[in-house]
Amino acid sequence: MAKDTPKSFKNAVIYEIYVRNHGPNGTFSDVQADLERIRSMGVDIIWLMPIHPIGKLNKKGSLGCPYSISDYREVNPEYGTKADFKALIEQAHQLGLKAMIDVVYNHTAHDSVLVNQHPEWFHQDENGKPVTTVPDWSDVIDLKHPNPNLSNYLIETLQQWTTFGVDGFRCDVASLLPLSFWETARKAIAEVKPDVIWLAESVHASFVENRRMNGLSALSDGEIYQAFDLTYDYDIWPIWQAVVKEKAPTSRYLEMLRFQNSIYPENFIKMRCVENHDQPRIMRFAPGIPQAMAWTAFSAFNKGAFLIYAGQESGETHRPSLFDIDKVTWGNYPYQNFLTKLAQLKKHPALMNGKFFMINEGEPAIQAVWQAPGTSLLGVFNTQHQAGDISVPLWDGTYADILSDHPVVIKNGSTSLPESAMILEGPLSRSPELFFSSLLDTHYES
Repeated sequence: MAKDTPKSFKNAVIYEIYVRNHGPNGTFSDVQADLERIRSMGVDIIWLMPIHPIGKLNKKGSLGCPYSISDYREVNPEYGTKADFKALIEQAHQLGLKAMIDVVYNHTAHDSVLVNQHPEWFHQDENGKPVTTVPDWSDVIDLKHPNPNLSNYLIETLQQWTTFGVDGFRCDVASLLPLSFWETARKAIAEVKPDVIWLAESVHASFVENRRMNGLSALSDGEIYQAFDLTYDYDIWPIWQAVVKEKAPTSRYLEMLRFQNSIYPENFIKMRCVENHDQPRIMRFAPGIPQAMAWTAFSAFNKGAFLIYAGQESGETHRPSLFDIDKVTWGNYPYQNFLTKLAQLKKHPALMNGKFFMINEGEPAIQAVWQAPGTSLLGVFNTQHQAGDISVPLWDGTYADILSDHPVVIKNGSTSLPESAMILEGPLSRSPELFFSSLLDTHYES
């Protein structure tokens, strides 16, 4: 991670909001009215998907995609005014929340204000027509980096929003822009406000490979960390998806988590999640509700920041459309208490100050430990919804499951598998270093 990344970011809880589909009117005021509930869940940062005006030319759906932006320096009038957005930010700050916005500096709408003002800032075909370098993204056209004048404009825009009150930036497909741009932008913004949050949507490894094979730029996650505090988990996301669908062994995913520990900077921060606006809802994707809850719990218990996508607390199975009004079905928030416990857990002394160990290969359930001076947490995650007993490295006795508040009895070093997940606090019977030797070292020896 960047050298000046605050240590607290590694335990951040982020809540993603699509303004259009969040409340009854799809406005900044709707989001503002929901802030106290969101804060009560243990959230630290609200992330607002793009708040800017949406292009109309070649738009998708009835209203267009928020990632097809016509003006980086204005707000979408569907959502309200700049004064309304200011009020939202101020209310967030009063509640102790930080406000992060999406920035989309790889591409704009076909009818963005920059197309007429600076056509030379765009990728063009042989006829001089602005184009996208990703054919599936037909509603946008790509900015052409590097360009000093373009960079200055974009950085000035970031400075304006920082001065306005924004606390951080989630940078869309950050891997497709030059590293030098992000490094310069970070330095410039730090002069306006220190400790601004920089989250990179780093892309799938296959996307990086494909871009490079076609002579286009793409940064690896390792490069991205030179300018960003947090990156996406997309480098190993397809493997995780295969494991959730039970098409690959759990050990393969755990192996890749350990691989991350060896290839990224020390104390790197991944944003862990089980769903977001581009991915299926976990309640639909997982084979069943217990598995969905187990994977969600492990995502929060894992090393890194934790993302909650609005609607997750309601067990929403439908991923809202990016292109139309498609409201979240809130119901009575049946999973809000569960997610709140997971969010609050990120501030437990063991997670704040301890070391993280995965202590088995995922059979019959994933086991992991946070160990800090004077305190230890053991997590058991039944991601395959199995029944039976499991050996655990805690002394015999009765413990309280932090997630369910139910007693858990350990006898002769074993206990019953939880329905989905359990987290126990207590002294370890053995050192976690003795358990799960690196799969990278042990599984493929001749």
